[in-house]
Amino acid sequence: MATPFIAGLAVAAAAMAGKYGIQAWHSFKARPLRPRTRKFYDGGFQPTMTRREAALILGVRESVAADKVREAHRRVMVANHPDAGGSHYLASKINEAKDVMLRKSKDTGSAF
Repeated sequence: MATPFIAGLAVAAAAMAGKYGIQAWHSFKARPLRPRTRKFYDGGFQPTMTRREAALILGVRESVAADKVREAHRRVMVANHPDAGGSHYLASKINEAKDVMLRKSKDTGSAF
């Protein structure tokens, strides 16, 4: 007598789990699509470039080795070089960011 009852409960539990699984799948498929692009920094440049801003421009951490800074500078510069259609302003900011990260210049004021 107990075996048919337990079998009935198992079938009912499986049916309910299936029902909720299908509802969850439909709500998952109906969610709004988010673009899969990277979120970039919203904001302009500061008057005097800080180490934090330089790290954001180059896409590295503030405490990174000099060779990683050079690699990041090269990667970003290739994408934004003026000879390849990039902006002179952005190229100057990228170079300034490298100088700030490598502590090459004391005056970090941009020419622009």
